[in-house]
Amino acid sequence: MSRAVRAEWTKLRTVPGPGWLLALTVVLTAALSALAVAVVRCDAAGCGYDQVRLALTGVQLGQAPVAVLAVLAVCGEYGTGMIRTSLAAVPRRGTLLAAKAAVVTVPALAAGVAAVLGAVLAGRLLLPGSGFTPEHGYAPLSLLDGPTLRAAAGSVLYLGLVALLSVGIAVAVRDAAAATGAALGLLYLSPLAIRLIGDEDVQRVLWQLSPVNAGLAVQATTDAAVLPLSPWAGLGVLAAWAAAALALGVVLLKRRDA
Repeated sequence: MSRAVRAEWTKLRTVPGPGWLLALTVVLTAALSALAVAVVRCDAAGCGYDQVRLALTGVQLGQAPVAVLAVLAVCGEYGTGMIRTSLAAVPRRGTLLAAKAAVVTVPALAAGVAAVLGAVLAGRLLLPGSGFTPEHGYAPLSLLDGPTLRAAAGSVLYLGLVALLSVGIAVAVRDAAAATGAALGLLYLSPLAIRLIGDEDVQRVLWQLSPVNAGLAVQATTDAAVLPLSPWAGLGVLAAWAAAALALGVVLLKRRDA
């Protein structure tokens, strides 16, 4: 396993794309979060915003380059035919997939830490200017606050799980364009589709099953009790999606030729 991980890491770090995608994750997350906290106003006490979730808005945009990174790390070898060489070097396909998942997820988590810290810092600096002040019932944003720390740590894990989910999709689909479309469609179109459902009971069930809606529940620090799922349970739904995608990837990788 260690040899497979080293080999996959060498492949990943010797091409230019991954570094730019990881940097883009940090920049997009912090930038969108800064924009979100700058444009929303809290002009009176009880304005009803969850300032932590607001400050972490950028994660919803930062997940895109993470998904693209995962897809390219897998599908790039299918496009060049190098997958045959990889399978010859590592005949156990489950081991090969685990190595690919590891070398994608660890950098994604590292970028996630930097991205979330940037988002929290932007929130701490800009939220008071938008009216989120102690006079309006909002303490300064701080990772020393338990719910804030949970939301921040959960957002980092969310990005790591998005990477794993995208790896599974990429292995199953094999084509980079199709896999990117499938991953981004699941991340961005499924939440929009749920909003179009008129029946509130059906909408609630689909919300609970959605990897994005459920996963991002980990960011909630106010009114979490009224959410369809608790924060950690919601992240567990995303973990189940990632596990299912990887399991499907392993099965398909074993059953078909490279």
